[in-house]
Amino acid sequence: MEISAYTPGTFCWIELVTSDGDAAKKFYTDLFGLGFNNQPVGEDAVYTMLNKDGKNVAALYQMNEEQKSRGIYPHWNSYVSVASADETTEKVKSLGGTVTMEPFDVFDAGRMAMFQDPTGASCAVWQPNQHIGAQLTNVPGTLCWNELATNDPQKAGEFYTKLFGWASNTDSGSPPYTMFMNGERPAAGMIEIQKEWGEVPPNWVVYFAVADCDASAEKATSLGAKILSPPTDVPEIGRFAVIQDIQGAAFAIIKLEHPDP
Repeated sequence: MEISAYTPGTFCWIELVTSDGDAAKKFYTDLFGLGFNNQPVGEDAVYTMLNKDGKNVAALYQMNEEQKSRGIYPHWNSYVSVASADETTEKVKSLGGTVTMEPFDVFDAGRMAMFQDPTGASCAVWQPNQHIGAQLTNVPGTLCWNELATNDPQKAGEFYTKLFGWASNTDSGSPPYTMFMNGERPAAGMIEIQKEWGEVPPNWVVYFAVADCDASAEKATSLGAKILSPPTDVPEIGRFAVIQDIQGAAFAIIKLEHPDP
């Protein structure tokens, strides 16, 4: 659906930090049929906006040598829309989180900050100005869900409900799944990292909507990606798969049974 504004506490933007910008751009535009627009953001630096039907849906950029030297690995960043990036980061500190990037203005687009929750998962906040975030969501090739994988759901749940004012409801599944609510709308999900997943650090997973999960997973493989979790049905939700792109960043795809209107 088309978006003109986000209610605070809503995930609004996703951004790939990668080791090879050109290769990542080709992979995602081929996989999801997206367009792109390269925006210079400094000496030899480019911020690539990915778009669908002319509307911005995500972005990617190639990390610099300083980031690589710190051992940062390719990954997707998830941004939550907030009324005040400064107030939110102060709240992060008071709740036991760690601010990894203090609030700063991104030209006239907005104001952002980044933090780690008490379990170690990274997240970003976005105070919009000229850029609200994704202008299109929940259609094939765009963001449709954000999910926290963590080693301590109780600690993470307490943190995020207090930080963003979310409500939470945990089912009795195996493993249990927590649904966060922002008012009357679902905001995100949370699941405990399972031993059989291997060495997975706490992280926010981004989900892209697709028209056919199996076909998209097969196409990702043909483009050089690795399937971490094969297409699997979730009753009454949809069919999903988890994929690692050619630089090593993980993301998920899902064919939703009932896409958000």
